[in-house]
Amino acid sequence: MTTVRVRHGVAALAATAVLLSGGSPAAHAAPSPAPSPTAPSIPAGLYGTKDPTYDGVWRQSLAFMAQQVAGVEPNRTAVDWLLKQQCDSGGFASYRPDPAKTCTPATLLDTNATAVAVQALSGVDKPEAAEPGTDPVSKAMGAGAAWLKGVQNKDGGWGYNPGAPSDANSTSIVVSALAATGHRPGEIRSSGGKTPYDALLGLAIPCDAKAGGGAFAYQPDPKTGALAANGDATAAAVLAALGKDLQTRGAKPEQKPTCEAAAAPTAERAARNGAAYLAGALARSGHLDLPPMPGAATTAPQPDFGNTADAVIALGAAGHLDGAAPAVAWLEKNSAAWAEESGPAAWAQLILAAHTVGADVRDFGGVDLVRKLNATGPAPKSVPVAEKKEQKADEEEPGFNVWLAVAIFLIAGMGIGFLLSGRGRKGKR
Repeated sequence: MTTVRVRHGVAALAATAVLLSGGSPAAHAAPSPAPSPTAPSIPAGLYGTKDPTYDGVWRQSLAFMAQQVAGVEPNRTAVDWLLKQQCDSGGFASYRPDPAKTCTPATLLDTNATAVAVQALSGVDKPEAAEPGTDPVSKAMGAGAAWLKGVQNKDGGWGYNPGAPSDANSTSIVVSALAATGHRPGEIRSSGGKTPYDALLGLAIPCDAKAGGGAFAYQPDPKTGALAANGDATAAAVLAALGKDLQTRGAKPEQKPTCEAAAAPTAERAARNGAAYLAGALARSGHLDLPPMPGAATTAPQPDFGNTADAVIALGAAGHLDGAAPAVAWLEKNSAAWAEESGPAAWAQLILAAHTVGADVRDFGGVDLVRKLNATGPAPKSVPVAEKKEQKADEEEPGFNVWLAVAIFLIAGMGIGFLLSGRGRKGKR
């Protein structure tokens, strides 16, 4: 696990938005404005309470997607917040504190934020419009997809920011977003005649490699061109190479994960090789690992909750539910405290992972993930009927039943009436 993306809610500096190992410097990590040293001001409609500088659009979009698979419709205020984050070009920055200000060439547009926003908006309710596709949500989706296609690199992939060298994570999230919105990623060609799958195949490690066989690298080593296995990049690339997105359901029938060498592997074969790598990594401990941050007191790898959830989604999408089982069990047992600390994106990742493999999102290790996510933002526009009944029961159980109080009052009143009436009769005797 060699990539620390601030998207996962991990506390990270902008300079380490992409942290590479194996001698690969983070030469193209996404530059971002420094967060305010004071307590962040959270705008109305935004999910979470932490500084949104690096992940505002990302966590909002993940929250929407997770709510969608759980049958929850987000609050319109939350949808409007996301729409206003988009620049006139169609692209999104990680976060714009003042969306009333027009984007300029200095605005750091972000392929990851744009892709996830496009996918999230594809599932929200679209306001009625005189002509199909002219409502604000549809227009935002179309503009975002067009912007993404317009900043594709010659090798067919995408970097974190436009013009940055292609990486597996950025390319994959764009592919998944385009697939989710009705595009055919394999038919989208760059000015160099390459498709996104060409870029991903260039980052796939052969099965017979000494280390990391079947995995995907984040980027080639800039000096040697060597590819180092990256669990985060592999999970993203498996999903994209299968033409699927974060809201996918597990594929059936169940398949055994295998890594098969091929002289010219297809995108699907590379995806299945990547899935085999992930299944092997999860079988050892039930989770993927996060390398230590520079300067950290301990050099021991720590469990990576977010990327483990991503690996579950990838394995489910590939039809390897058995391979995902150790990670699902580990997440059920260990992830609640991490998600509570990390915020909406973390709850959303757990919901999407549980959804993919058919786990209960309302009782995931004893935790109602959907209710936890909903509590991080404005009250949803609508929730499933079953949840409404549960909420009503929760509200009534600990409190005083109003109708019972009325009945008791009436009965008591009748008794007092009889008593007074009797006293009256006695006084007349």
